[in-house]
Amino acid sequence: MTEDMLTLAKPLTDILANVPDRYDMAKIEAAYVLAYHAHEGQCRQSGEPYICHPIAVAASVASLGLDTDSVCAALLHDTVEDCEGITAELLCERFGKDVATIVEGVTKIVSVSIEDREEAQIENIRKMMLAISKDIRVIIVKLCDRLHNMRTLGGKKNSDRQREIALETMYVYAPLAHRLGMQRIKLELENLALYYLDPIGYAEVTEAIDRRFGTSRELLASARTKIEERVASYGIKADLEDRIKSVYSLYRKIYELGKPFEEIYDFYALRLIVDTVEECYMVLGIVHEMFTSIPGRFKDYISMPKPNMYRSLHTTVMSRDGIPFEVQIRTHEMHETAEFGIAAHWRYKTGEAASKKSDEVDKQLAWIASLIEADEGTRDPDEYIHSFKGNLFREEIFVFTPKGDVISLPRGATVIDFAYTIHTAVGNKMVGAKINGVIVPIDRVPQTGDVVEILTQNNKGPSRDWLNIVTTSEARGKIRQWFKKEKRPENIELGREMLERELRRLGHAFTPSETNEIFTATAERMGMATLDDLFDTVGYGGLTLSRVAVRLKEESAKLLRAQATATEAPKTADEAAMESIKEKSRVRASKKQSGGVIVDGAEGCLIKFARCCNPLPGDSIIGFVTRGFGVSVHKRDCPNAVSGVADTSQASRWLSAHWEQKTETQSEMYEASVSILTEDKIGVLADVSIALAEMKIPVHTINVAPPKDGKAIIHLTVGCKNTEHYNAIVARLRAIPTVIRITRN
Repeated sequence: MTEDMLTLAKPLTDILANVPDRYDMAKIEAAYVLAYHAHEGQCRQSGEPYICHPIAVAASVASLGLDTDSVCAALLHDTVEDCEGITAELLCERFGKDVATIVEGVTKIVSVSIEDREEAQIENIRKMMLAISKDIRVIIVKLCDRLHNMRTLGGKKNSDRQREIALETMYVYAPLAHRLGMQRIKLELENLALYYLDPIGYAEVTEAIDRRFGTSRELLASARTKIEERVASYGIKADLEDRIKSVYSLYRKIYELGKPFEEIYDFYALRLIVDTVEECYMVLGIVHEMFTSIPGRFKDYISMPKPNMYRSLHTTVMSRDGIPFEVQIRTHEMHETAEFGIAAHWRYKTGEAASKKSDEVDKQLAWIASLIEADEGTRDPDEYIHSFKGNLFREEIFVFTPKGDVISLPRGATVIDFAYTIHTAVGNKMVGAKINGVIVPIDRVPQTGDVVEILTQNNKGPSRDWLNIVTTSEARGKIRQWFKKEKRPENIELGREMLERELRRLGHAFTPSETNEIFTATAERMGMATLDDLFDTVGYGGLTLSRVAVRLKEESAKLLRAQATATEAPKTADEAAMESIKEKSRVRASKKQSGGVIVDGAEGCLIKFARCCNPLPGDSIIGFVTRGFGVSVHKRDCPNAVSGVADTSQASRWLSAHWEQKTETQSEMYEASVSILTEDKIGVLADVSIALAEMKIPVHTINVAPPKDGKAIIHLTVGCKNTEHYNAIVARLRAIPTVIRITRN
């Protein structure tokens, strides 16, 4: 290698030099030489040689302790996509199948957005999950790739592109890192993303951290010294670390959850790392003896680990000077898992530790397998994205089996979800459940600490009604799989009945042959091989009726237009041109009338947005047929909609609705009502008005309620494009120091 090549590779070689026996240096050098020459002449937007990026990614991968193939793949991860003459077959031949698989997997993970319901975005996420399921090293390399891209995002001159990448990082890659237990990467990704999404809020929180930590540095150092001395006096060897809560964690608590800075008790933390689990609990007793513990602030993640393998003891205590701080206690192995997550598996090469790590990895990756399995039971993109988000952001509860095994469930899961978590066969045979020895309804939601027992019966199958009760994609997918496998004739019959009923709602009496023609065209549009496949999929719940209803309406309208055209006399050129102009006018009028909303079974009706909730594009919506005033569109979680749907006397008047697809050039504005709770200080209204003006946000109405108890409420109606635009407006308003809380009306 040339001197220039060696100089550029120094960030990587410095890390590899610390553990040379772990790596095949000749193989890594060969990968570097190939990557260097493949990217020769290419530069990043910052102007630096492109090869600096794969070197940085490989250095991050090596710092996590991953193997030789992972480091090679990191060096080569952009060659197949960006360099001529480099193929996966070539990499497989020169570096082995594993390297080629990882590079190919990383290449397939293109831009993903969990806020975008487009089919292409859903397919991107599916590809990502399949690539991860084949080799988990794919996502680790991708996370390291994203980390370096975020560290160098300032090199991009386009601020819109910076924000787009930061959003994707915040809502996809940071949660993935958290789900895989990689806290070090997760925290840095969140902080970097926040810097670009809300630079003002980022600066304010950073300044507050410096101000608060600066006044308490000596007090914390004193507490640390006292704990260190007391623990040593008991003959326990402990490594002590201290940390301050990350900028994003504090931002979220202050601006999103509305907590005052003074009420954040885990702002400071001391971490004690010991050799054994027994010493963890001994140190906990020593700390509680030295300081007053704060009630309700103790968590034992050793006996009940988090789903991402995190294990530690957490307790919050009060110092003698009245400053609360958190103490975290864990073993060295737990600490490595907490820092590196699933990557810690590769730090254990042989023996019992490696076997134990493999078992933990398999458990942790079960959610990926279950998501892929659930995907096989549904063809609905909205449901898939809901499952994906649910798995990334789920809050956990912990319940026990009668034998004392701990089972983690997402908050809000029912006893049916619990049954399917135990085993598919248990869920399929379930006839009832007990919580703490008492028989409960099958829609009962257990709480942390409950003992749940499932009552089963042979030759028993699930009920279709369970699909409306369960909350996890795993349970829903397994129920559908049972009906798909065991009840195809019944599914076909049910699906046909559902679609025929939906077709009748369109208000036109179609003949049997016309009905069959519409169904056949719909099946082709939905990618079904046969009509029975369409009926079967609708019957077992793989496709929601509302999604198929849109296609039915389009195909029936197409058939009626074709019939009308066939009966008309041929038009002259002038007549055809005039008809085209009229049709375009009708389309424009229809779009204006609909407000960008399509309501199933309400073609041609006036659409209006309910004032009680003011839905925005991105909200899940539902339509209500009013008496003489068209269809009123509500958010699905609007209290009026929730109570109305539950009212059986009005159920038939509630219709499925969804937002019309928009092109990038469309910029229709919608009204959003906002209430801002602020401190009653001079200039507050001016600050709000200036912030909105800077963002070029139209303000339709504004009024201020009379101040009370030193607080004031500003009521606004502003124009915004969708929920993402609304969130950006709220983030900017929350950055105003006097703003306490913002709620959407």
